[in-house]
Amino acid sequence: MLYFLLWSCERLARPTFRNLTESFEGWAYRNGFHRQLAELNRQNLLELRPGVSDSSPAERVFRLTEGGRLRALGGRDPEICWRRKWDGRWHLVLFDLPLTQNRVRDQLRYYLRKRGFGYLQNSVWISPHPLQEAKANLVASPVDVESLILLEARPEAGESDEEIIAGAWDFAKINRLYANHLMVLEARPKGQLRDASAARLFRKWAAEERVAWLAVTAEDPLLPEALLPRDYLGRKVWQIRVKELSQAGEQIRSFRS
Repeated sequence: MLYFLLWSCERLARPTFRNLTESFEGWAYRNGFHRQLAELNRQNLLELRPGVSDSSPAERVFRLTEGGRLRALGGRDPEICWRRKWDGRWHLVLFDLPLTQNRVRDQLRYYLRKRGFGYLQNSVWISPHPLQEAKANLVASPVDVESLILLEARPEAGESDEEIIAGAWDFAKINRLYANHLMVLEARPKGQLRDASAARLFRKWAAEERVAWLAVTAEDPLLPEALLPRDYLGRKVWQIRVKELSQAGEQIRSFRS
């Protein structure tokens, strides 16, 4: 399963024609399993279990580090985000960059979107979470307040938090992505993996599940529970995903080549 995750991550990170069309076997031959493990270890995404001898490859047991676990989840832990307390303040990033800095503007928007910010306008982005990370990355050098400013605010004209959320994020789209992900989860091949054909079918499902999950995490801001819309599907689908992947793990352990 770890081997498969390495393969699917490369396909998503570098979607070249070869990566999108190459078989798992072709990728494995081209890259080499142990070299990939060593690279993940170098990036502190994977570690050898303490107390296990490195002298016997058969006895090696690798596990994800905390950073590796977050990478596997798509960059954020949903449970932690949902449980986060909200102090009632909104945190805003406002910027106004000249046309000559289109590339910088696009990079800034990409950065904010990847971290769950919603946009009320293309240059007004909002989050319920404190901006420590954004502050460290965006204002490392002196800032021109006419180009970029970070604010903490509360609505003062009667705007409800529900209205702000509806304006900043497209939860209809987010729920459609969760509904699609749920269909993928429910399509998991059942039973033990008794032969190579069953294993290939399972691997195909695992690839589809990974893509569906990353599509969700790219759009869902994972708001604190107090701010979640009433019809939000995220928590329900997450619970089903935990159960399905646990059962999938049992299937993987049952496989015999």
